Amino acid sequence: MKYGKEMKEQTVLRILNKEATIREMSEQLGVHYTTIRDWVRQYRKKKDESFPGSGHRSPSDAEWMKLLKENADLKEENEFLKKAAAFFAKSQK
Repeated sequence: MKYGKEMKEQTVLRILNKEATIREMSEQLGVHYTTIRDWVRQYRKKKDESFPGSGHRSPSDAEWMKLLKENADLKEENEFLKKAAAFFAKSQK
């Protein structure tokens, strides 16, 4: 069963506020202990960006992917310009 962002956040907040333990929430929801533990870890790490949903990226992850792609494109353009410069330098001799 899949749980939405709100359900995960409510579960994590109950644990962080010491209203319940991971084990108690695991038994109550019928979800494995390690799954809930991972929800808590993810929430602690990313707070508002945690649990973006299946197939979605958090804004910071999306920005990171955009920057990686831009970097790869710039490296490719740089290699092309190096080859072009070498070609024209050779043809001028």
